[in-house]
Amino acid sequence: MKKTLQLSVLLTALVCFGSLVGCSSTGNTIENDEKLTVAKAQKEIKIGMSSADVVEVLGSPNMVTTDDQRRETWVYDRMSTQVDGSSSSKGVWLVIAGAGGNKASTRSSQRTLTIIVKFDEQSKVRDFAYRSSSF
Repeated sequence: MKKTLQLSVLLTALVCFGSLVGCSSTGNTIENDEKLTVAKAQKEIKIGMSSADVVEVLGSPNMVTTDDQRRETWVYDRMSTQVDGSSSSKGVWLVIAGAGGNKASTRSSQRTLTIIVKFDEQSKVRDFAYRSSSF
């Protein structure tokens, strides 16, 4: 009788565990750089701000060029990838029937953001533009 009780408790524990882990969903974000958004550029970059202030808001640029008048243009180019995954399994069927199913799927999307900041001779912002795309 003691073995029957132990087997019953074990089977009940396995069924409960299987029903708890039967379905799961995960969402992971992998980003290649710090958070840089169109909203941040629109809100915080202003004509006339210094290059030091731009670095404080956006960080270091990816590329710096100068024009024929020696005015700098800074380019920020960022890309992020979002990976969403979900999986479900039928753990109860695995315990009771000796067979189970496992289903998994993933979906990823990418976003790019390019911000171009042009400075005048005094290293003050004279113009800026941005472009964002998702695919």
